[in-house]
Amino acid sequence: MQKTLLRALAAVVAMSSICSSTIAARADGTENVYEHVVSGANDGIRNAIDEWHRERDAQKARERRQAAQTASNAAQPSLPGTIAQAPPVSQQPVSEQVGLPQGLTYTADFSVAYPFGNIGTYGKTWLYGGADLSLGYGFNPTTRVLASMFQLQHWPYGFNSGLAPVYLAGFRNPVGCADLSNGNGCGPGTGRNVNVMTKDNFYVFNLEKMVFPLAHIGVPLPLVISPVYVDRSGVIGEATHSNDIVPFAFNPPDGPVFNTLPVRTAQFYSVAVTLPFLKTPKMFGTFTMATQWLVHKNGVNSQNSWQTPQVLYLEYTPTKATTLWIEPQSARDYLPTDPYPEHVVAYFAGVSQRFAKYGFVQFVLNSGGPTNMGPDNVTGIKCLTVQQALNSACGIAFGGLKATQMQLQLGIGTPGVFPL
Repeated sequence: MQKTLLRALAAVVAMSSICSSTIAARADGTENVYEHVVSGANDGIRNAIDEWHRERDAQKARERRQAAQTASNAAQPSLPGTIAQAPPVSQQPVSEQVGLPQGLTYTADFSVAYPFGNIGTYGKTWLYGGADLSLGYGFNPTTRVLASMFQLQHWPYGFNSGLAPVYLAGFRNPVGCADLSNGNGCGPGTGRNVNVMTKDNFYVFNLEKMVFPLAHIGVPLPLVISPVYVDRSGVIGEATHSNDIVPFAFNPPDGPVFNTLPVRTAQFYSVAVTLPFLKTPKMFGTFTMATQWLVHKNGVNSQNSWQTPQVLYLEYTPTKATTLWIEPQSARDYLPTDPYPEHVVAYFAGVSQRFAKYGFVQFVLNSGGPTNMGPDNVTGIKCLTVQQALNSACGIAFGGLKATQMQLQLGIGTPGVFPL
């Protein structure tokens, strides 16, 4: 009887704290870390292949002119003791004079996003505005450095709808639940308005090096190798200081609660290799594979083994000013809240339109989520003690999350694609 009363008291206290406790939000997936890595590599590969096609066509034109001249000489009578000869045709090597953009290049745009998917209707609105900035310098056609900053806004499935169980330390089973749609699904006073709009900031620094491994046999196969450093952080709507520090409960009901952990912050190194698989006058495609590892572990990270993200890129250009593209990818995300790396399967699809010499507008639809995590939605709210519940120190734990959103970008320079 006493145990039953304690459970009831704990449930009441926990429920009363839900409306004021801070809840962590983490949107797994649809992050595009290699945006400017693949975009720059694609530009260089496209330029190199186009130049090779021009050289090949010029070579064929020279051969036709030589054949015509030889036939003309043969039709004319020769002087006694002379032999008609044609000038030799020089063989042009695979071009290494055209490739990565040279000199200073830049891109700047502003964007807004709107969420889709199963997130309910409570509080649904346009997401935070964002910006993308990129500055590159090409020393020659095969060597370039690039510094980029881009932001991605999202709102994960399930965070403004559904019911979440509430755990209290020492009790194996939930002591109550919370209604995340701000309703009374768990009883009077259990509604919770969770602001989980999230904006991630990525700072990417990379070197691009174009190589021609089969040039000695005349095969035009340009590859771009890109060592990369990424520093990422984020802003969560529920955070009190416009950052990503929110309580996080690991493995409820008995796991620890992290109260000062930046849940969207991480740094990692990577080396990416991009190669072409399709090039026609209107279509272009590349494949990128990378190795990726954390600079250091943080939070509940349990290992730091190499991961292998992959990106497939395909575009169609019906006109010089219009590009339609799609980019499926298998990314890797490893945040402080992840005990193991997330395997994120996602896609980005978009259309970009130039409307002036330097201006462009781009629409992007992206969606994805991890394949090796638990089900969508919140799996539990964790309070260590009744006193902690009274002090709004409860945390949250959840499985892998998904997100789908549409982005509208307006900018100058070259439209940025969204690889990884």
